[in-house]
Amino acid sequence: MAGALPLLAASDEQVERARKVEQTPPTFNMCGYAAPKIETVRIGIIGVGMRGSDAVERLSYIEGTTIVALGDKYPERITRAQKTLTDMQRPIAKEYSGEEGWKKMCEDPDIDLIYTCTPWTLHTPIAVYAMTQGKHVATEVPAALTLDECWQLVETSEKTKRHCMMLENCCYDFFELLTLNLVRQGLLGEIVHSEGAYIHDLSQDWLFNKKAYADMWRLKLNIGKEGNLYPTHGLGPVAQCMNINRGDVMERLVSMSTADFSLAPLAKQKAAADPFFAPYADQSYRGNMNNTIIRTVKGKTILLQHDVSTPRPYSRIHLLSGTKGMAQKWPGPARIAVGHSWLKTDEQKKLEEKYTLPLVKHIGEIAKEVGGHGGMDFIMDWRLIDCLRNGLPLDQDVYDAAAWSCIVPLSIRSAEKKSRTVDIPDFTRGHWKTNTPVPLTLEGGATTRVRTFEKKKD
Repeated sequence: MAGALPLLAASDEQVERARKVEQTPPTFNMCGYAAPKIETVRIGIIGVGMRGSDAVERLSYIEGTTIVALGDKYPERITRAQKTLTDMQRPIAKEYSGEEGWKKMCEDPDIDLIYTCTPWTLHTPIAVYAMTQGKHVATEVPAALTLDECWQLVETSEKTKRHCMMLENCCYDFFELLTLNLVRQGLLGEIVHSEGAYIHDLSQDWLFNKKAYADMWRLKLNIGKEGNLYPTHGLGPVAQCMNINRGDVMERLVSMSTADFSLAPLAKQKAAADPFFAPYADQSYRGNMNNTIIRTVKGKTILLQHDVSTPRPYSRIHLLSGTKGMAQKWPGPARIAVGHSWLKTDEQKKLEEKYTLPLVKHIGEIAKEVGGHGGMDFIMDWRLIDCLRNGLPLDQDVYDAAAWSCIVPLSIRSAEKKSRTVDIPDFTRGHWKTNTPVPLTLEGGATTRVRTFEKKKD
């Protein structure tokens, strides 16, 4: 029978444990931590399905890396990834398959970085085990699904002094990086409100696609719970612009969901045509739209939306509203306002040219050629590797991974308690007051080159 995977709202017991851990002094502050340089980053990729197979190709473009291991529950996926390595003129990697092959990979002494692209329920178990085995970790979003998992990530990273970066690629999209610089330069004034979203109709082509998510895991995650299941794409970029964990911190939230008007009817329709979907026909599904409102300690607000089951055009609603102006992307083209009027096209173009970050000037055009959601995936990968190779702090640390991910269980808790206010833990344990903002320069870095070669053709 189909059933919801173990995704739980933050229980009273979890909240109480979180309060106790929050009051415990951290063993080490990972914000701004620079690990020893790694001349050649040896990578093990766990999960080479949809996201992982793309990562194999992208990372193969970056010099100063070697993909030494590939892991997946399904051996045939590893075979396809090995072909990608061959096509990219890279050596064949070690193989780890089966239900717990990932543990053996994490124990491999020839790996520096574990790069995880598995179903969400495995993100924290893999990250925690990998760090205990001396590996840095880059994990797909969300990094955790429960409060307990969020604290496991934080405590393990602090104890082992190993990086745990959530692969929030949207922080590296071009307009998002531009707005980060606009905010930092004061053009929008003090940011008082922001909005982010993940609005992407997955229902027909993905959630009910038998060949999309292994064992229908993503559909199962939409069974039986309310809340925002995928907050980090919208939250990550605005959190960086608002210096969350680095000058301010999220304090509390309220969350409300609509009823489900489409997933259950679609499940019944699918079951009538295909017996495979019969176990999904009588389930209670998450409401179509969730709205979660967050307030920070300094009195600023963030609105997050989540909808993957109605036919709205794709949107992440990247919006920043400040005391001097605002910026917005989706719906419609990216726009910037100074004062209460949108800039004219030529004025905005001049502003974009002036305030484009050095990171984008250095690698942006190459990233567009390599690809990955328009290039932002490659900017993220290149930046991660360049920081590891040069011994630089990462743009996203374990506190970001925990804070952005904890919206999943906390929004569920609020939505299921008639939108009651829920406190958000301070995963930095007070260090947000002195932690420095994400750096905008390439000082000391930008030494990692991108390979140029002819791909092998069939």
